[in-house]
Amino acid sequence: MATQSGGKTALLLIDIQLGLINAPQGLHEAEAIIGRCADLLRRARQSGVPVLHVQHHEEGSELERLSPDWYHHPDVAPIAGEPVIEKETSSAFVSGELDERLREAGIGKLIIAGLQTDYCIDTNCRVARNLGYDVTLASDAHSTYDGGGLTAAQIIGHHNRILGSSTVTLRSAAEIVF
Repeated sequence: MATQSGGKTALLLIDIQLGLINAPQGLHEAEAIIGRCADLLRRARQSGVPVLHVQHHEEGSELERLSPDWYHHPDVAPIAGEPVIEKETSSAFVSGELDERLREAGIGKLIIAGLQTDYCIDTNCRVARNLGYDVTLASDAHSTYDGGGLTAAQIIGHHNRILGSSTVTLRSAAEIVF
């Protein structure tokens, strides 16, 4: 597959939905993460950088389509003209719609932020890279929960180290320039 590097840049915000933010197990640094994602979104919009939103749907869960928790957090909600890619798996690329939209728009570089570090963030970084996109992960603008004997901070740190070693470029949200 030909690399998409060198194309335009887009911001991909993944699953910043109320059900994940307000989950009983407590999203790590939720307020700070939402603030950083909102700042990325504001700066991307001001710069005219395309923004795409990903929204997870899962029947019978807090993320069931049209349930109160399915919606995006208001600080990072899509506006008219910003595509929303719905998904039912960790990868937003499975249906082909996201890749098609990106290629049609000449996007070769993705800046990724959102939820959940150890599932959708990790998966989408890897799949995007495998499809030839140049990926920058906002290292401090993704989050998860404690689990598997690890704290959320340990999980985030681990994924930043592993992804940053060969898959993505890591930048703090403040370091990202549109």
